[in-house]
Amino acid sequence: MKIRLSAVFIISGFLLLAGALGLFFHNEKLQEEAAMASENLMPQIVEAIKIEQEKESKPAVVSPEEKEMVSVAIDGENYLGFIGIPKLGLQLPVIADWDYEKLKTAPCRYSGSLYTDDFVVMAHNYKKHFGRLSQLVSGDTVTFTDMEGETTSYEVVSAETLPKTAVEDMTAGEFDLTLFTCTYSGEARVTIRCDRTEN
Repeated sequence: MKIRLSAVFIISGFLLLAGALGLFFHNEKLQEEAAMASENLMPQIVEAIKIEQEKESKPAVVSPEEKEMVSVAIDGENYLGFIGIPKLGLQLPVIADWDYEKLKTAPCRYSGSLYTDDFVVMAHNYKKHFGRLSQLVSGDTVTFTDMEGETTSYEVVSAETLPKTAVEDMTAGEFDLTLFTCTYSGEARVTIRCDRTEN
């Protein structure tokens, strides 16, 4: 009986280990696909920005509250521009709105706008997306280049970890730019707050 029970434990252990390894390799594959998707998109984003800049007709001057961020469709998805995080060596396209499927490709706008200084961008915690956000500290630089070619510079002012239920805190309009991603447990959000600096 003891031998039979030991065999059950050993087999169960091997199955759990195989499951864990399978999950690890699946996650690694998703991360690589996401990194490749963002990398392949960047030349298309840059080209779309050039095309937008060459357009002659410019919209009438409107207040920041009325101004909409320009989005351009690439491969059936609308993009607002790209975010740059020099310390992490990242330049990533930003999708105009979010859902879980879109997050597999690139960071997404969660809420707000560049023009009303309440822009919130989210991404998965993939290594080549926002997985290293926790390395940012006060004083680090973040940039956002919109589809009209205008680059806005920001400075990191704080880093915090918020509960995943703290939606109101995440979208509080006290900061010009907020970046966030899940912790690896999925129980909290690594949150980077930034203020606009002079370009």
